[in-house]
Amino acid sequence: MNVLLARSWGRARSLLPARADFAVMARNPRRDLLAGLTVAIVALPLALGFGVSSGLGAEAGLATAVVAGALAALFGGSNLQVSGPTGAMTVVLVPIVARYGPGGVLTVGLMAGVLLIALALLKAGRYMRYIPAPVVEGFTLGIACVIGLQQVPNALGVAKPEGEAVLAVTWRAVAEFVRTPNWTAAALALSVAAVMLLGTRWRPTVPFSIVGVVAATLAAQLFHLDAAPPIGDLPSGLPAPSLGFLDLSALSSLLAPAVAVAALAALESLLSATVADGMTVGQKHDPDKELFGQGIANLAAPLFGGVPATAAIARTAVNVRSGAGSRLASLTHAAVLAAIVFAAAPLVSKIPLAALAGVLLATAIRMVEVGALRAMVRATRSDAIVLVLTAVATLALDLVYAVVIGLVVAGALALRAVARHARMDQVDFTADLPGEHSEEEHALLAEHIVAYRIDGPVFFAGAHRFLLELSEVADVRVVILRMSRITTMDATGALVLKDAVEKLNRRGIAVLTSGIRPGQRRALASVGALDLLRREGREYATTPEAIAGARAHLHRAGLLPAAPVNEEVP
Repeated sequence: MNVLLARSWGRARSLLPARADFAVMARNPRRDLLAGLTVAIVALPLALGFGVSSGLGAEAGLATAVVAGALAALFGGSNLQVSGPTGAMTVVLVPIVARYGPGGVLTVGLMAGVLLIALALLKAGRYMRYIPAPVVEGFTLGIACVIGLQQVPNALGVAKPEGEAVLAVTWRAVAEFVRTPNWTAAALALSVAAVMLLGTRWRPTVPFSIVGVVAATLAAQLFHLDAAPPIGDLPSGLPAPSLGFLDLSALSSLLAPAVAVAALAALESLLSATVADGMTVGQKHDPDKELFGQGIANLAAPLFGGVPATAAIARTAVNVRSGAGSRLASLTHAAVLAAIVFAAAPLVSKIPLAALAGVLLATAIRMVEVGALRAMVRATRSDAIVLVLTAVATLALDLVYAVVIGLVVAGALALRAVARHARMDQVDFTADLPGEHSEEEHALLAEHIVAYRIDGPVFFAGAHRFLLELSEVADVRVVILRMSRITTMDATGALVLKDAVEKLNRRGIAVLTSGIRPGQRRALASVGALDLLRREGREYATTPEAIAGARAHLHRAGLLPAAPVNEEVP
């Protein structure tokens, strides 16, 4: 018991920040401070917009960006990650808000934090690298579509219709706009989106999201555009931490949404960290520490009214491109946003909702990398199927189901491709016969013996083909299976092989094997195939030894002349 506790404590300590994590912050603080300021400027409209989209309000988005952003930076496994509310998480939260209310979302965030810490303790972070690229690209495409559709009501200046299905809600919002068009809100949203998309092409380093939002806010105030409602009053500061939202009786019903939120937070955070590593030289994240940091962040954010958080790929990319080299940049981003919350809440409250919708519309469009999608679709038919299916499932179902479906389909297609590489070829075994045999004996052996070489994996996805081929062998007395080139074998493959041997034995055909590798013996032994071969004395180390055994069998059957007295037969 003490040993187990010591190991658990050692594992927990390994997830805590080390002195080296903070020593890096002193190398170039000026560069990190400037990068953090830049990220904060980019993150402000996104935090506000995602807070509004989630259904908990702009203040929830700001609280998440400040609290989760700071804690994930301190405890996370990457020096470059920037965390906060994200579009992907908003997609998951909207139906949770509709079904369980704001308190349910806060409880889900708390539970997700616990689950993320558990994943970190279980060292689950390393397994995220096995997610195929088509699943990631389809997932991203689907998220972009959902984020864009979620902004339609605010962009058109209509009240958000009831419902959870984003396509149905969007359709109702468009129908309402057709009945009573609000051209002011639509113009503001499209203008902000256009400023961001066109401005970024012209000057990529300028934060045009802030430029567009400020311009739209000034226009709404100067021209009294009442048709474009603002965010509304914001608190001047973060609320005191509280667990007043927690309803213990609802925990069981919220477990499934919490698992979905935790899975998404883990997936998006580790993908973001991988992207950040690829954009730099000498940076490498710790996946388990990253999960731990996101868990701490999600434990704390709900206490201050914040929504569940995750690392943000877009903001992390801005951080890296701005020259960040340590956690100081992410901490600065959180500190700047906190200063805005305390000092500029009255100004922020005047931002039109349509302007934030424009920011998120442009963000959704920029998430779609056409070149990467085109390359993935052209790679193989399987990749294209997985990408499209994941994107459609993201749009029609939810993100976690979409990833699960994408992984299952990708896995099935991969197994199918691997199974196709497995084959069994008939080979000329007489080339392995010693030279002293006569042409007549060579001919007799070739008439009564057939040899097959099995290449590749013998497992559940393709093993039954071998059963069919072996079972159809006719007009021979001995079958030699050369197994040295089998790469892997599972219980299904071993069982199929055993069935084939038994069927051939019942027809009077002896089956000999050669070259069974140590890795295959466990599977063969588990189904009794190894005992079957050993009991009949028909397992050999090499092919020449198996041929000698086949000759001995034919001698006993009277189909070959008697072997010389001095000849050794295994």
